[in-house]
Amino acid sequence: MCKSSEFELSVSEQYEGIRLDVFIAESCDVTRSAAQKLISDGNVNVNGVSVGKSCKLRTGDNVSVTVPPPQELSVAAQDIPIKIVYEDDELLVVDKPKGMVVHPAAGNESGTLVNALLFHCKGRLSGINGVVRPGIVHRIDKNTSGLLMVAKTDNAHNHLAAQIKDHTFTREYNAVVVGSFKDSEGVIDAPIGRHPIDRKKMCVTQKNSKNAVTHYKTLERFDGYSLVSFRLETGRTHQIRVHCAYMHHPVLGDDVYGKAVRYFDGQCLHACKLGFVHPKTGKYMEFESELPDYFNNILNKLRDGERI
Repeated sequence: MCKSSEFELSVSEQYEGIRLDVFIAESCDVTRSAAQKLISDGNVNVNGVSVGKSCKLRTGDNVSVTVPPPQELSVAAQDIPIKIVYEDDELLVVDKPKGMVVHPAAGNESGTLVNALLFHCKGRLSGINGVVRPGIVHRIDKNTSGLLMVAKTDNAHNHLAAQIKDHTFTREYNAVVVGSFKDSEGVIDAPIGRHPIDRKKMCVTQKNSKNAVTHYKTLERFDGYSLVSFRLETGRTHQIRVHCAYMHHPVLGDDVYGKAVRYFDGQCLHACKLGFVHPKTGKYMEFESELPDYFNNILNKLRDGERI
């Protein structure tokens, strides 16, 4: 059963005079409305006293926050076709199609990869991430296609998660980006955190952020676009998409960090390679996924000189 999370926060000089709900949103990485609900529900105290959301904070104030456990959805198994690249008693590797959501959430309660996995695996998935995200060790976005790791046992989940944390988990992507990087290959080392205004977005920022490192190599150049290979050293939310936008070369079709295109929904981004040490055998395993049709169609248009 999930437990409540408790935080003891001290207000630094940068938050002098800031509203309590803004402070909670940024410090606890929640939306402004979620922060306001925490306050109205009596889960926030300032210097031991319950106050309103508009309370202006002072340097040195002590803020205590209790975040109740999330209400977990009842997730049903659904007979949805999925492409299994590899499977054994410990784990499986899935080639996720573009447009499929990984796990249920508001607005996407069914038809997700998790619904399909529960049917395929007959419920035998790691329980570490709870009812809503069983077996999910890492995620890829709804409109990103490609390889995804799934753990069947808690032991496998812990081993794979540790590899991700230690940066020994291989994750490579191909993407079409707008324009061309100045250098044909290089490293983008820029911390990523929640966007200060639009809490659904991430951005490069020094404030309340985590280090993020992406290696890139240009594979092919077109008129106004490039095919680029990316290797993740870290795995922050939307990392490649945010880093590309930060470098002024957003992923083609990214309507969050760039702009949409008429040929397809979402970004032209594909998880093409996944490598890890098997948690039971200790052997390194690596899998590759061919570029899907939507991606090849875009490349063919660009190679033919068609303007997108």
